[in-house]
Amino acid sequence: MRDVDELTTPALLVESAALEANLATMSAALPGARLRPHIKAHKCTALAARQRAAGHAGFTCATVREVEGVVAAGLGEDVLLANEVLDARRLGALVADGARVTLAVDSVPTVEAAVAGGLREVIIDVNVGLPRCGIAPDRAGELARLARSRGLAVRGVMGYEGHLMLQRDAAERERGVAAAMELLLAAHRDVGGEVVSSGGTGTYAINRAATEIQAGSYALMDTAYAALELPFRPALSLLARVISVSKDYAVADCGLKALGMDHGNPQIADAKVWFCSDEHVTFAPEQRLTAGDFVRVEPAHIDPTLAYHERIHLVAGDEVVDSWPIDLRGW
Repeated sequence: MRDVDELTTPALLVESAALEANLATMSAALPGARLRPHIKAHKCTALAARQRAAGHAGFTCATVREVEGVVAAGLGEDVLLANEVLDARRLGALVADGARVTLAVDSVPTVEAAVAGGLREVIIDVNVGLPRCGIAPDRAGELARLARSRGLAVRGVMGYEGHLMLQRDAAERERGVAAAMELLLAAHRDVGGEVVSSGGTGTYAINRAATEIQAGSYALMDTAYAALELPFRPALSLLARVISVSKDYAVADCGLKALGMDHGNPQIADAKVWFCSDEHVTFAPEQRLTAGDFVRVEPAHIDPTLAYHERIHLVAGDEVVDSWPIDLRGW
């Protein structure tokens, strides 16, 4: 154990009490197989093991590397790669060694890639309103029939209503989810299978159509999700050190290369963040700071933020109690 002020900044901190509270809150809401935690939110098998200990044996992944890491960590009981790939050979090797890996498909080429790669199970990815991957709902059954004709087991459907995750108007968010799930359930009637996989941290409590929810950010949280007043505590921050002070503002050593910025500026308690540059955050503190002071910077989006860092430092207040590698970062 050591104090946080001994860490080299910027350093990624996770409050252990907040993390455990978030895991318990979500497990109570979505016990067991109702939650398929998304690894992309933290890319850390030590944290995934905590989620497994909370009763969630299945995981969602975004990359082949994440799937490989989850399996290597002994967490390969039921892994879903919720993205299309056109070279599935590395996944097929995991299946041949005994892991259960299901691959999302949304086209003939992705079905053929699953067959060529040695996969046995797929799920039909359906476009439910987010302009990203996914087949049109009225074509999902046709693709499922093709997959079965090629010897694949079709477990069901998935559809990500990601365009609704950060909708602040709760009523609008609920209406949007209902419309998206109507499309997904229509596709499911054509596809068959036992799985309807969907959802995320922003919709976990209102997406009642899914058999499993693919939430990930709930464990650590960020300022974008905190604005929705969800029952999860902010657990993640970056420890930064003030390196320059001027009359109206201060500068700390935590910038664009340490923070996911696609959801906006980070936040610093009792301060107004002006902007971030490559290695710096410029902010106006309410109380005057001096060079060498520490501040905790709260990111707006945890997923890309964690991918910039090598380690999570688990802390209790100002004491570092453990350190976990972010071992699934990179490609």
